[in-house]
Amino acid sequence: MSRRHVGWVAGTAAAVLVAAGAITYAVAQDSGGTGPRTPGAESADAGFARDMSVHHQQAVEMSYLVRDRTKNEEVRRLAYDIAQTQANQRGMMLGWLDLWGLPKVSAEAPMTWMGMGDMPPGKDGALMPGMATDTELKKLRTLNGKQAEILYLRLMTAHHQGGIHMAQGCVAKCSVGVEKRLAQGMVDAQQSEIELMAGMLKERGAQARP
Repeated sequence: MSRRHVGWVAGTAAAVLVAAGAITYAVAQDSGGTGPRTPGAESADAGFARDMSVHHQQAVEMSYLVRDRTKNEEVRRLAYDIAQTQANQRGMMLGWLDLWGLPKVSAEAPMTWMGMGDMPPGKDGALMPGMATDTELKKLRTLNGKQAEILYLRLMTAHHQGGIHMAQGCVAKCSVGVEKRLAQGMVDAQQSEIELMAGMLKERGAQARP
């Protein structure tokens, strides 16, 4: 795999970090005075912010797990970029909920805002599509080197696929412009990372799970 590709991901993460303050300010403006009305607790805007924050937290956890279990610099760099980007985005989304005066948790089932509240409950800690189970995370903690890399890349590919589906839901349903744009950015960046991880899996004689 080319270091140029990994470097591109790193650059993307850095750009997101630099933009964080501007985006938080923009969403406050987008939801106030002359902009759209502040979203309600049951809105798609609030639901996406809450659910994607939970989804992102697991990606951060998995990424730091694999960094402790491999010395491969390309995997470690990718994991660091994903962890930093998603931790930053999670902070922004929780910040928006604060700005809107809305709770960070809901009694509603995950993804109710997408019309998917009646889907079967997640099993073994996998609360939403794409999330790893507690058993899979436990296994990741026991592996090292190439085996840890392959499991991480497979889990993160599935995680990104679930995240893309949710972000596309926000693009379609959210009303706050800056949140819709962030969601579209997630779709674009995570699709690129899926392609990158497919190449990394191929280099290791593996492929993503069906």
